[in-house]
Amino acid sequence: MKKLIYITIIILITSFAANREIYAQNRNANNTGEITVWSFTDEVETMIFNYYIKAFPNVKINYSQTSTEKFEERIDSALLSGRSVPDIITLESFFVRKYVESRQLLDITDIYERNKDKLLKYPVEVGTYEGRVYALSWNACPGAMFYRRSLAKQYLGSDEPEYVQSYFKDLDTFLKTAELLKSRSDGKCAVVPGYADIFNMFLGSRSTPWIVDGKLNIDPNMIKYMDIVKIMHDNRYDARVGQWSEHWFAGIRGEIRDENRKPIEVFSYFLPTWGLQYVLKINANETSGDWAMIQGPAAYRWGGTWIGAYKDTKNTEQVKQIIEYLTANDNFLEAWARDTGDIVSSFSVMDRIKDSIKDKTSVKILGGQNHYASFIQMAMNVNGKITQKTDQEIESLFLEEVTDYIQGNKTKVQALADFRAQAQTILRNQ
Repeated sequence: MKKLIYITIIILITSFAANREIYAQNRNANNTGEITVWSFTDEVETMIFNYYIKAFPNVKINYSQTSTEKFEERIDSALLSGRSVPDIITLESFFVRKYVESRQLLDITDIYERNKDKLLKYPVEVGTYEGRVYALSWNACPGAMFYRRSLAKQYLGSDEPEYVQSYFKDLDTFLKTAELLKSRSDGKCAVVPGYADIFNMFLGSRSTPWIVDGKLNIDPNMIKYMDIVKIMHDNRYDARVGQWSEHWFAGIRGEIRDENRKPIEVFSYFLPTWGLQYVLKINANETSGDWAMIQGPAAYRWGGTWIGAYKDTKNTEQVKQIIEYLTANDNFLEAWARDTGDIVSSFSVMDRIKDSIKDKTSVKILGGQNHYASFIQMAMNVNGKITQKTDQEIESLFLEEVTDYIQGNKTKVQALADFRAQAQTILRNQ
């Protein structure tokens, strides 16, 4: 009981200190209104009621949470009718651009301008449309290449991250190393579980988006993706395992076998920040301490949550205060990062805490490597400018055609032609 009281006191002190500056800036704001918040994640509920509301107790928050599967439908229905629209909306990575580009969100460029010198670049880019900012994020989800240390020592000669990175420094070198792993292991070691595992990494390597001037644009690196995964599949450089399948998880534990029951060693998994927390931590009991992380061939992101507001909210100043607190207040973000391990959106916070975050489980899994500092460097290289609202639909179509191609059901020419034809439907519905 004494420990609980002590922790509560510390949280209250931290929250008070975190909000002195922002309170001074907003002391004339209307802090007695009721703000409606809709979310699909309980993270926002925790942030509001365990942090924000303790600093601003006079603000009444009407919070409502809906499952991710039904959240878009709920938002769309409210926006279409113009009735019962929430003041603040949380936005998942898959549909954030849909609303950023909808002209239905409040312009919060002024929040960005006040904090731009410390905010991580790519989350802002994702929330920006036609030069104006409509959504900001408190976190970042850069992706990494997690590899088995024992396999790196055995087949590459060292497990040190800088050394291993040299074997995966770009897309072409990645393929050469995949061939090397197979050769040196007599076919036992696969570079990744399956071709879909490196899809997000190739998406991140693009320099242009899917739609340019209203027309479909296939970046050269996506053509390279088709070529590389076809070579990997035909030569069995991957384990031919479907992502998120039972065998996929077994590979993390070092228990995967091929169709002939012969053991397969999976060298690496491409996962973002949450992949370390909710995939490796849960499944790497047998291989804990045998992992490390590097950037790999290209910077990429996977997932994340943004916060925006309805353009016709009657509580503009209060809403902006909440969004600024959750996405740009350094003291809050530091408290949140220390409590959750999240990679947050503020450079100053990340730099201050990168060597003091003590996530013992992650450190143990990664053989002592500082995952927080590594993720920070990776986040700085992510390109958010290529993100568009149609990405999910287009990428699903593309991956389907790639599957048909690598399995021999279509030629490369036919797969690309079919992809272009199907993508036209999406473009016509813009």
